[in-house]
Amino acid sequence: MHEMSVAQNIIDIVIQHLPEDHPGGVKTVNLKIGKMSGIVPDSLEFSFRVIAADTPGLGNANLHMQFVPLIIRCNECKAESTLDEPFFVCPECGSVNVDTLSGTELQITDIELEDPPQEES
Repeated sequence: MHEMSVAQNIIDIVIQHLPEDHPGGVKTVNLKIGKMSGIVPDSLEFSFRVIAADTPGLGNANLHMQFVPLIIRCNECKAESTLDEPFFVCPECGSVNVDTLSGTELQITDIELEDPPQEES
């Protein structure tokens, strides 16, 4: 299950980008995941929760995944097409001379922080 190492990498990146002086934890980690990234969403969610539970500041963090479709551009007819299956053939002209425009990404788009605890006066 490579999702465990992906989850660890996500957590490492989040920790690197946390402000040192922020007293709250992480609320949500937002990701863009391409259809062809090879990620199994349920496995990534499970792995993230397991690792985050033992990571200071991430114990209550949620993982929000936005899925990106597989889009190709044909180099012959210049058509852009969204593919449901990974058959890299232009549906307009049948050419296999295509470029992938999206669908392979795995990116952290942003990190939402919890509000710091309010001090009582």
